[in-house]
Amino acid sequence: MYVDFAATATGLGNSPSPVVPRRYRYDWALFVDWCTACEHRSLPAHPSVLAEFLADHPATDGTQRRRVAAINAVHTGAGLPAPGRAETIRQLLSTTRADRLARAGERVAQVVPRIPITGWPGGLFGRRDALLLTLAAAGLGFEEIARLRRTDVTTERDALVVKAGEAWVRVTAEAGVEPIAVYRKWVEVLGFLDRYPSTQLLAGRLDKGASLSVFADSARRDDQPLFTPIDRWGHTPYDPTPLTGHSIATLVRAHLAGQAPVHKRPPTWQPATKSGEDAPVPVMIDDVELDQGYYDRGIAARRNAHTHLEDVTDILDGIEDEADKLLADLLAILDHTESD
Repeated sequence: MYVDFAATATGLGNSPSPVVPRRYRYDWALFVDWCTACEHRSLPAHPSVLAEFLADHPATDGTQRRRVAAINAVHTGAGLPAPGRAETIRQLLSTTRADRLARAGERVAQVVPRIPITGWPGGLFGRRDALLLTLAAAGLGFEEIARLRRTDVTTERDALVVKAGEAWVRVTAEAGVEPIAVYRKWVEVLGFLDRYPSTQLLAGRLDKGASLSVFADSARRDDQPLFTPIDRWGHTPYDPTPLTGHSIATLVRAHLAGQAPVHKRPPTWQPATKSGEDAPVPVMIDDVELDQGYYDRGIAARRNAHTHLEDVTDILDGIEDEADKLLADLLAILDHTESD
């Protein structure tokens, strides 16, 4: 995992005298001297350089945290991303966090391959949840994941590069989980819905196990949320609404605990048939299913509505007459008041 400073450092790395808070001057001077001796750039500094610096200067956890805070403060003051916020540095400073993420990564490697990517609606939820698990195992916080937009994730050879706030996190393959493959499975869905915003058509493709790979490259790269809620019918919000951090945390913990939500196929309406009659035979038109009783049901519904609503006109006329009478009485009262 890394923070890519090269793209953001244009014109800033040449500043000869960055602003250094008084309490951090000694630690910053130590870092600058080491960078000069090792021919590394101190501003902006890559997280890998910071990690090497910490390894060359062993100290207590408190001292190392102070050094990282000093280097972060100088970078932030210069308008640059802080290298100490990279996940690799955070794990170096906290063995507890590193151990927890390692255990989570092992569990995710067991869970993700078993999550369905076909079938309806399980394949839809599975593709989304697999990517949520992959990003969480890489150390991204639940709120950071919730804030991700489509433009915040790109691919680089064998890794995902994710923009999380000011940092760029590199998500590599871990224990058999290929982050790019997991990411593309979800982007295929987004690309399909961008071109054909029809839940029914998507359901037909996932049910058949048809490939959606051609839609991955056509997915829009904009500021829409990367993750959105999905209801039991497989619908996503018409006005893109991001999945909340709380919902992401609930989903991730449920999967890791072996209690993932079960997404059953929504019930389909079946017309009633008389005894001895055959059920209507569905007629397939491309990917849309219609049955032969479609128009009969519509005619029957309109006939029933006409029967039950035939008295509505008389009722409305009566209400109008009552309103006219009340208005006339009110005007009479007002005329009587004015004459007095």
